[in-house]
Amino acid sequence: MKKIIQLLFLVSLSSFSQVGGESIYNFLNLTGSAKQAALGGKTLTLLDDVNQPLWNPSTINQDLDNQLSVNYLNYLADVNLTSASFAHMVSRNFGTIHAGITYLNYGKFIRADESGIETGNFKAYDFSFSVGYSYNIFQTDFFIGANLKLINSVIENYSSFGVGADLALLYYNEYDSYVFTLVVRNIGYQVTVFDETREELPLEIDLGASYKLENVPITFHFTFDNLQKWYISESNPSNATTDIDGNVTSEEISFFNNAIRHLAMGVELFPKGAFNIRLGYNFRRAKELQLIDKRTFAGFTAGFGLKMNKLKFSYAFSKYHPASNASTFSLQINLN
Repeated sequence: MKKIIQLLFLVSLSSFSQVGGESIYNFLNLTGSAKQAALGGKTLTLLDDVNQPLWNPSTINQDLDNQLSVNYLNYLADVNLTSASFAHMVSRNFGTIHAGITYLNYGKFIRADESGIETGNFKAYDFSFSVGYSYNIFQTDFFIGANLKLINSVIENYSSFGVGADLALLYYNEYDSYVFTLVVRNIGYQVTVFDETREELPLEIDLGASYKLENVPITFHFTFDNLQKWYISESNPSNATTDIDGNVTSEEISFFNNAIRHLAMGVELFPKGAFNIRLGYNFRRAKELQLIDKRTFAGFTAGFGLKMNKLKFSYAFSKYHPASNASTFSLQINLN
């Protein structure tokens, strides 16, 4: 098992894929964790959140033993995402197994024939089930982990089935103030297709880090995402300029403007306290959803966490547009 995980991890580093809108099963890149959402939506180094292994299997650890989390995301346009995660330590020698499910419901749609006559309703949804495992590389502070995912997508009477995997490497030492991780997400294959075209899974290579201040109860989180494709920006037609002769010049995106879109960051105040506050900013979301001559605060995220004995409640608010926001709710339960 360990040799297989190491081999897959090394092979996957040479993988390449596309981003946004060019692949199938993009719901795999939506987070159901309110804590992760509040910290910019991309955080990869949360060691006390049982939802984190859905994105980074190397964070599976024995402290998550018998932790159960249920999550609800009220997404855009009445789309709803529900997810659940659970971890169980089989034994101290073997380690901990993590399992999770994600269900994205697009709601009901009106069915009509070619003449426009309504013939009823139909539904569409995405679903995934994952199992993950990680272990500590002998006599080091490095942890390696893997998820195996079964994926199903349904639109009316049409469906698609796929398999995927996540591979991750984590550096963590309880005496250090920093944590680093490298994650390769959504490696896989679309087994059955909707039509005659087979599509790629939304592969991502992400680098994450966090830093805890020594004498102040604050932790910073940083994620550099989509490293498999450096140029991820597109010119906004609304930002094009027209000269006096009517010549149109498209927006030019600078090196820095493109580079900053790979970054999401967050800060958590009182991370070990009974009550904590979380703030985040997703630069790519902010750039892609900005409006001309109007401040929208797109990309901004905020939330809080509340611990009550064996319960942890978290809430996140994510800003997308003046007309669209998203709220995420998570309840983590200690079953020990």
